[in-house]
Amino acid sequence: MNELRGEHLFTLDLRVGEPQNAGVGPDGHELRIVPVTGGTANGPRLRAEVLGGASADWLRVETDGTAHIDVRLTLRAESGGIVHVRYSGIRTGAKEVLARLAAGEPVDPSEYYFRVALRFETGAPDLAWLNRVVAVGIGQRPPTGPRYEVYKLL
Repeated sequence: MNELRGEHLFTLDLRVGEPQNAGVGPDGHELRIVPVTGGTANGPRLRAEVLGGASADWLRVETDGTAHIDVRLTLRAESGGIVHVRYSGIRTGAKEVLARLAAGEPVDPSEYYFRVALRFETGAPDLAWLNRVVAVGIGQRPPTGPRYEVYKLL
């Protein structure tokens, strides 16, 4: 039997702006576009800045507060290379816990489930290895913005 193993790539810290509410979609979910205004990726395999203005989360939120995440980010690595990152995932938990998160309160990450799957694209030769990586992130939502520990699946 194969076991799931991973290699820590980086910690991703995001700063976000004011969400734009697009109303309720045809499937009954609230639609929000959350601009990502900046941030960093810092770790043993990648150090980069998140470019604001070219990054956002197209978020679908269920009536119980469960969030379906659909993010596109642009990173500029320390080497100057540009990396397009796309990830999707879910943040869910007890309704009262999600309400505390929505209110901007600090909530221990053990109280909710927040996972994402990431893919990367780049033309930078020194970062080309990212084009062949599937990664997973374990998220948390402190009041300062989303944070993910990102691992390459081995």
